[in-house]
Amino acid sequence: MAKIGIFYASAGGNTRQIAEALKEAFALEDEACVFMEDDFDSVEQFENFDVLFLGSSTWGQGDVHFSWVDALLEIGSENLSFEGKTMAFFGAGDSQKHGEHFCSALGKFYDIFSKRGAKIIGFSDASDYSYEASLALIDNKFCGLAIDHINEPEKTALRIENWIAQLQSECM
Repeated sequence: MAKIGIFYASAGGNTRQIAEALKEAFALEDEACVFMEDDFDSVEQFENFDVLFLGSSTWGQGDVHFSWVDALLEIGSENLSFEGKTMAFFGAGDSQKHGEHFCSALGKFYDIFSKRGAKIIGFSDASDYSYEASLALIDNKFCGLAIDHINEPEKTALRIENWIAQLQSECM
């Protein structure tokens, strides 16, 4: 069985909600769930897992949460390989206030990790969302799970549930 790890950053708790649902659905131990602000030490932690679920809220001009910045810079500067790793991305955004960058952090993950050989899974239908633009849009799908719990809280639970079912199928 593939060893799964969750690495995430969350400011308002929406991305944490997805991480906790993933942890429960995949029956993961606490040490497999890394909160970037408190538990992340080094990109070497990624080596412990075959499958990585990476989460971040989107900030400002489509940026990842600040606690991801150093890790992503290190990955880029050392040109690390993620060959043989399977990854899925998740995060939260605000499609009304920041509709021009809705969940673009997922697109930044996609760009970095796909260029370094990771197999990306968990693409989701973007047609049920209202937003202006997103770097997370790849071939008319989000390159992961995007939620907008601020403007569409009634859709969050079902989106998470459906995405987890999809991941369980894609990880087998």
